[in-house]
Amino acid sequence: MSGFRVHDLVRESLEGVGARPSRLFITLAGTVLGITSLIMTIGMAQTASGQIASQFDAVAATRVTVEPGKTPGEGDREGKPTARIPWDAPERVSDLAGVVDAALVAELPAGITVEAVQVHDPAETPRAPAAVVAGTADLLDVVQGTVETGRWFDTGYEARADRVVVLGANAAEKLGINRVSGQPAIFIDDRAYTVIGILGDVGARKTLLDTVIIPVATAREQLDLRAPSSLDIRIDIGAGPVVARQAPLAVDPNNPAGYRVSAPSSGGALQEGIESDINVLFVVIGVVALLGGGIGIANVTLLSVSERRGEIGLRRALGARTREIARQFMLESVTTGLLGGLIGVALGLFGLLAVCFVQQWTPVLAPWAAPAGVLLGAVVGWAAGTYPALAAARVEPVDALRDGG
Repeated sequence: MSGFRVHDLVRESLEGVGARPSRLFITLAGTVLGITSLIMTIGMAQTASGQIASQFDAVAATRVTVEPGKTPGEGDREGKPTARIPWDAPERVSDLAGVVDAALVAELPAGITVEAVQVHDPAETPRAPAAVVAGTADLLDVVQGTVETGRWFDTGYEARADRVVVLGANAAEKLGINRVSGQPAIFIDDRAYTVIGILGDVGARKTLLDTVIIPVATAREQLDLRAPSSLDIRIDIGAGPVVARQAPLAVDPNNPAGYRVSAPSSGGALQEGIESDINVLFVVIGVVALLGGGIGIANVTLLSVSERRGEIGLRRALGARTREIARQFMLESVTTGLLGGLIGVALGLFGLLAVCFVQQWTPVLAPWAAPAGVLLGAVVGWAAGTYPALAAARVEPVDALRDGG
């Protein structure tokens, strides 16, 4: 009986690993690099997809648009509408599950003139007028917009069909208006309209920043608006498919097929695609680094077996069995890989946190990633140490003692 117990095996293995610190650090480099790369890859993929998906969810995933369909046109002519959006369409869809808010949008004809003053300078270079768009009072909430100065028109302005406008930021700059405190006016088809607000930004319908926006009721009374162009619906995240099916039925139960609906696709597919695209390259880099680390562990363990042939022979002469010698060197390799995994996981986490801190992102990492990284380091050490351990177990005591003598 050799008396080579488990705690003896562990002690001897740890002493073997720590006997040459400089060699140990060099051996760990490949494994540490590989695990660090994999941890940062997983974390960056999940973090990046989370950031992109959050922005996607904030705007695109919360918007459904219903527009009249068009018949096929001939040549350059546009087809005729196959349906008409009713004026009370927002009320018709308001009770649908997942609908937060809804508003009408109507683009007025391009021939409408928009001017800041009625006095024309003959020497001034002509400029294209800003486009005019009509919207209902809830449009600002639906497009998730903000008013930089002034206010948005409410249901009172609509009920009275007041001649008021809100300018998009770019349209206000073009018209030379930057404040509303003095109740400035613009002229639409030579009629004065009071500017009550200037848009700062919008989450959806970025084209509104280039337009003059008036209440729908005002456009119907003053500019002969005949029909809305679209119904914009703001929804809860994930309600897109349901609202897309039900909205045409709510708008016109007799002709739901006459409408064209734009709705968000599943955000889960987007996240998976982003993670997959980011993962491929860096996983390859991590695997290559791990292969290099495994080869390094194998080479150093083989070198250790060669250098310690005398020690192996002495242990064999004192009664150590071949499997105990193999276990010792196997445990040394596993310990080296485990240590590389721990250091790699720590560096990967610090690297991920550093990148997220600089970019002001919220770090995201699956809870299984860190334990899996440590375990992977141990597996690499085990795989790399198998052949050296078997080589050590095959050393004959007589030959080892003769070579080491």
